[in-house]
Amino acid sequence: MGLLTILRKLQLKEKEIRILMLGLDNAGKTTILKKINGEPTDTISPTLGFNIKTFIHGDYKLNFWDVGGQKSLRSYWKNYFENTDGLVWVIDATDRQRLSDCKKELFDLLNQERLVGATLLVLANKQDISGALSSKEIREV
Repeated sequence: MGLLTILRKLQLKEKEIRILMLGLDNAGKTTILKKINGEPTDTISPTLGFNIKTFIHGDYKLNFWDVGGQKSLRSYWKNYFENTDGLVWVIDATDRQRLSDCKKELFDLLNQERLVGATLLVLANKQDISGALSSKEIREV
């Protein structure tokens, strides 16, 4: 259903797409957005609150909302759900100890009524690091 929402927007010539990036702290959400934008990534500090990055792709404006993932901030995630077209759930593939926490938080998100219709992308970050979980191992959890 989420993909249909984006396709409808494309048909209606609505040129703005809202994408919410969530995941546990230290998953790499901010680093990913900075890399995409060509910004330096040598001095990244934990996100306290949110960052918005806007990218132009063809005729479309993609607004990425990068929200902090610390445990103390997760209760505020719901404040960012409204009008979300896509959800990128970022997983730290090297963090075996918190994979069950990651699963719990993702499943809680999937039950949120205000995210119904949003397209989900699960992004396993840091797979280039030795000892990282494979996509198959992550899928099994």
